[in-house]
Amino acid sequence: MKVNWNTKYTTIAVYTFIVLALSTVFYLIASEVNVFRIQVSQYLSILQPFIIGLSLAYLINFILEFVEVRLIDKLFKKKMKENVKRILSLFVTYAIVIFLVFLFLNFVLPQLISSIVGLATDIPSYFANISKIVLKYTNQLNIREEYYSLIVEKWNEFVNYIINFATDLIPKFGNVLKNIFSSIWNIALGVIVSIYLLIEKEKFLALCRKITFSMFSEERANRLMELTRRGDTIFGRFLGGKIVDSTIIGILTFIVLKIFKMPYVTLVSFIVGITNIIPFFGPFIGAVPSFFIILFVSPTKALWFLLIIFIIQQIDGNIIGPKILGDSLGISAFWILFSLLVAGKFLGFIGLVIGVPLFVFVYSIIKDIVENRLKKKGLPIETKEYY
Repeated sequence: MKVNWNTKYTTIAVYTFIVLALSTVFYLIASEVNVFRIQVSQYLSILQPFIIGLSLAYLINFILEFVEVRLIDKLFKKKMKENVKRILSLFVTYAIVIFLVFLFLNFVLPQLISSIVGLATDIPSYFANISKIVLKYTNQLNIREEYYSLIVEKWNEFVNYIINFATDLIPKFGNVLKNIFSSIWNIALGVIVSIYLLIEKEKFLALCRKITFSMFSEERANRLMELTRRGDTIFGRFLGGKIVDSTIIGILTFIVLKIFKMPYVTLVSFIVGITNIIPFFGPFIGAVPSFFIILFVSPTKALWFLLIIFIIQQIDGNIIGPKILGDSLGISAFWILFSLLVAGKFLGFIGLVIGVPLFVFVYSIIKDIVENRLKKKGLPIETKEYY
């Protein structure tokens, strides 16, 4: 029996079936969300080498393109075979990556571990001294008995929280290192996957285009290709630029703090550099724990630290950042805050990093839809026209 898919009732029946099926799937997932999460985690653990490989290939591709265009093409003026140039570029690229990892493992990581261990060991004594100062000054203020008791109670709760946090700091950091080293096989497989992906990246991209054009109409396939290029531009420019920018800020912070003889220089510089990846609010997020780390040792140096970070972030925001990133966001601070809160809630630190470019991508699609509808109605598309 031949089904006529163009009839009205057949179309309604198909859409009804799809809606009911999706509703049933959604209900099953919502009612057994923990089981679903466990199943997803198991599947992701199986695919972990490929996820790591794809992530590495995407990030390393920026270095590969730089090596191919800026180094190989300029050093070797003669026309080189594409496969030879790619292999040579990959060798240079991974040599750079291995050298950077070597520098981190040999110079940064040992000092980072030493700083964390020292901080966790010294925090109880720091807080004991601070508690004496706080109690001394609160006694001099002649505060009423019930308020004084409340202040002492809340302060003791805060001290116990910090001491418990410091006590758990070393085991938590150890667990992070343990998880990294336990995943070393997956990381090694991920590196191999990334090499294969980068060697034949044009072939894989062509295959994806081929599948897309086979599944969709030409108009929709072209639209998907355009959205893919747009997403790559947004994420690529943002992530690549932010990594370079944050590395520069971390090194600059390390040098300045070393000159001013601040405590825990490596740990504080690492926190500032990592949190700087988070757009707009990253400097503030990194400055708060760093301020308290230095405050434990010297309140005066902690105030100087705030001034130093403010100056460094002004340099980054007005000079370094625009040079590297340009106007890669193009959205207001409100939408940046919105995207950080939502993505951070669902994805943690990764959400804080990718939340903004993801929102920019979705925002650009919605903007296209809205402006196309306005154009069809013969209305202006500029927002200022609707004030």
